[in-house]
Amino acid sequence: MPFTLGLKRHDPTFSAMTRTLGILIFPDFQLIDAAGPIAAFEIANRWEKGRYDIRLMALKAGQIKSSSGVRLMAEKLLDPAKLDTLIVAGGPGVDTMHTDAKIISYVLKASRRVRRVVSICSGAYILAAAKLLDRRRATTHWHRSVDFTKRFPDVQLEPDRIFIKEGKIWTSAGCTAGIDLALALIADDLGEAAARKAAQRLVVYHRRPGGQSQFSALLDMQHADGRFSGLLTWAKERLSEPLTVEQLAEAARMSPRQFARAFTAETGVTPAKAVERLRLEVARERIEADVESLDQIALMTGFNDPERMRRAFLRNFGEPPQGIRRKAKKTAAL
Repeated sequence: MPFTLGLKRHDPTFSAMTRTLGILIFPDFQLIDAAGPIAAFEIANRWEKGRYDIRLMALKAGQIKSSSGVRLMAEKLLDPAKLDTLIVAGGPGVDTMHTDAKIISYVLKASRRVRRVVSICSGAYILAAAKLLDRRRATTHWHRSVDFTKRFPDVQLEPDRIFIKEGKIWTSAGCTAGIDLALALIADDLGEAAARKAAQRLVVYHRRPGGQSQFSALLDMQHADGRFSGLLTWAKERLSEPLTVEQLAEAARMSPRQFARAFTAETGVTPAKAVERLRLEVARERIEADVESLDQIALMTGFNDPERMRRAFLRNFGEPPQGIRRKAKKTAAL
């Protein structure tokens, strides 16, 4: 049976500090884009009674069918003056909804009244169509980044970020990144302790930094039944070593020539390029964590020379390690 969400105004736990969250859904929305953040805010409410009034909204009240076929009951779009935060879900339906004049008009009107405007995954299309992301940094699911950039060239898209905060506008990447963003919103409202409790109850990492990449070089190159999946994991655990073709071939129990040819055919990259991608991914994670010095990171990831690491970062990320560290610090401070 369809169900409704949210505390009622007559509920004794309803607090004067309650923040009303309006989660906008539409036909063919992605279920987890709504359910993930809802779960996080629900858990936060258990420790901070009545802090969030969670409301599902749509153009028309009633059952809204998600892309999975599961339906959720939504109420008609709320008066923006009653909302603290507007959260726009993503999903295949954005391809139609980001051109819907009524939706765009509502989002634009709400953006002038609410404290925060949030998009989950491809919900960024709707914010961009309302011109809320023009000349702003934003992110969305990496799979849509090429299409998004073509449609909205005025948006400063950063497709490898988990989530981005630009003033009152928050955008997030793929589906589960909506949970990361919800935890960040909880921390923003109720403090880190509340966000940590919610994360523990959800059994998720507390918290993936917004600046963390949504890509995984290891997963990108691995094939579930591929013969080199184990080798790639083995290599990632030994990045401080040279990891030459000969060393990798020996670990794979193949001749160097046979190994190089077979590895490139399966993964799409040469062994040397694969090793560099693994080094870059781990180095970037350590740089953003801001624990070790750049010299230490260069050594532990096998670049050895900080200048060599700097050149690799410029070639692959378009900026040096120092720039990435500064951005991570800035994001953490927001």
